[in-house]
Amino acid sequence: MVGIIDVGGGMRCVYTSGIYDRLLDENIMLPYCLGVSAGAANLITYIAKQKGRTLPFYREYAKRKEYMSLENLIKTGSYISLDYVYSVLSNEGGENPLDYETFSKSDVIFKAAATRARDGKAEFFDNKDVIRNDYSILKASCCLPGVCKPTEFKNELYFDGGVAEPIPVEKAFSDGCDKVILVLTKSRQEYMTPMIATKVLSSRIRKYPEVFALMRNLHNRCTDILTKVSQWEKEGKVLVIEPENCFGMNTLTRDYEPMTKMYEQGCRDAKKIMDFLEKQETGS
Repeated sequence: MVGIIDVGGGMRCVYTSGIYDRLLDENIMLPYCLGVSAGAANLITYIAKQKGRTLPFYREYAKRKEYMSLENLIKTGSYISLDYVYSVLSNEGGENPLDYETFSKSDVIFKAAATRARDGKAEFFDNKDVIRNDYSILKASCCLPGVCKPTEFKNELYFDGGVAEPIPVEKAFSDGCDKVILVLTKSRQEYMTPMIATKVLSSRIRKYPEVFALMRNLHNRCTDILTKVSQWEKEGKVLVIEPENCFGMNTLTRDYEPMTKMYEQGCRDAKKIMDFLEKQETGS
């Protein structure tokens, strides 16, 4: 089984929007999809076969104060309103609803990573946790520490899945994948670089020391897993897709032009996945 992992990256995930739109154009549906943070949101739309749905979330809606703003932060304690993104916009009757019917009928295995706030442990939600008009697992998976206060699901508080499982390739293997397509939204080297704003982060999540400790050590954990990924690449087990140019974008960038360029780059880079899948079919 070939699986795809999207590790997220905030607004940079406009890159993977392009990848999935191109795959849908080519009628390619992968059987296993594991998403982290915004990567989970992109993948759930891919499984629902809604080409073009995710692009406005990055290029248009993100500019709205209801989506992300200091006003949100002051009123709610979260700079990004996950309720606005994954309820108001995404529910039936919303401006850009998820096609729940198509998603729910799909045979694709869907997994979304989240991090328990109380102990920093990873949890992986799946298809059965996706409920019509209740996309709490996406809120949990996308809840960036320091940017959002933890989100609640099933009487548990969660932060972004990338805290506990930034690059969950081993999870995909343990779930039965023998080949994995790993989609990054910045260069590998950047994943291995220490965070800068640790003091600000500490003040925002001081109630969750295990989460803060994981964040401080994130670059070392990414280095460890990417070292393994390099070996798996040589063995033909993993294909890594990463943007050649991020056009100055970071996690919260909302500029239209670099977003458009990253999206278009994703559309082009999807060809690497198509070539990889063709090799698997031919055995070459």
